[in-house]
Amino acid sequence: MRFSTKMILIVVIARNIASSSGFSSPVGESGAAPTSTLKTSAALKMSAAATTAQREFFDLPSSGTAAVDPVVSADSLEPAAPFASSALIDDSLFLNEEEALAALNFPISEADLVVKAKEYLSAGQGVERPELLDATFTFMGPVVGGSDGLGREAYLDAVGGFKIKDAFPDLNPRFHDFRADKLDGGRVWFTSVASGTGNGAGFLGNKPTGKSFRTPPQACSLKFNEEGKAVKYTIGHVMERSLGNTGGLGGIFGPAYAIGKALPFPEAQPYKPSKRYRLIQVIGNLAGKMKKRQEAKKSE
Repeated sequence: MRFSTKMILIVVIARNIASSSGFSSPVGESGAAPTSTLKTSAALKMSAAATTAQREFFDLPSSGTAAVDPVVSADSLEPAAPFASSALIDDSLFLNEEEALAALNFPISEADLVVKAKEYLSAGQGVERPELLDATFTFMGPVVGGSDGLGREAYLDAVGGFKIKDAFPDLNPRFHDFRADKLDGGRVWFTSVASGTGNGAGFLGNKPTGKSFRTPPQACSLKFNEEGKAVKYTIGHVMERSLGNTGGLGGIFGPAYAIGKALPFPEAQPYKPSKRYRLIQVIGNLAGKMKKRQEAKKSE
């Protein structure tokens, strides 16, 4: 049987997709020489300090009244297990974050950038204080905004018109994990796990449903210029689509789907593999089975 180069390539790709659940570490068995592990004495000192803190917090008696003391003494503890040796870690895979951040030489510190991001979010995501947005500001989601994003005025009009808090009075965006981008100066990343109940004025022109939503974790970011003005805002990039009840959707598409009012286009629906992708998976599975049979015959 003859296969064209294109067909062989498709089969190879398909087999890779079908077996993509595994991951092999690039670190060799030998690795680098291990560094020193945590000393037992240091671990015991830390345990003793923790014991003292527990006594003070719960107003427990001193160690002289051990009969009523529920805290285990440091002397009775087993030595702490050593930390992972550098022999198991390939340091070349990991960015030196401190050095990378310093190399950007951005004039606003990480701490101040985080404060600016929180001020922006507290102001109705900038809508209540338009002066926080630079004239070059753009907004971009996974779908909304297209390749160039929404400009400043279009963003203020769109977000101001949603009135999402009216639709979900108990809305809680749960913004957390704020940190400066170590490779892109002026950008702050953070995570959102939003929830709310549709018992307000109705969402996107629909009547209140009384249904609740909870989104998956979503990666969001705010980028500031050297003057401290917001120049870009990104939201809705789902980090783990199996969490929440929005069908793996973020942004406004997720809440709409969860309350039974999904918007009528594919981008606002839960992910569904295309027919072509499913066909490649089938080809890959068949190719994998054929290879196993051939290897079994050779080993006989």
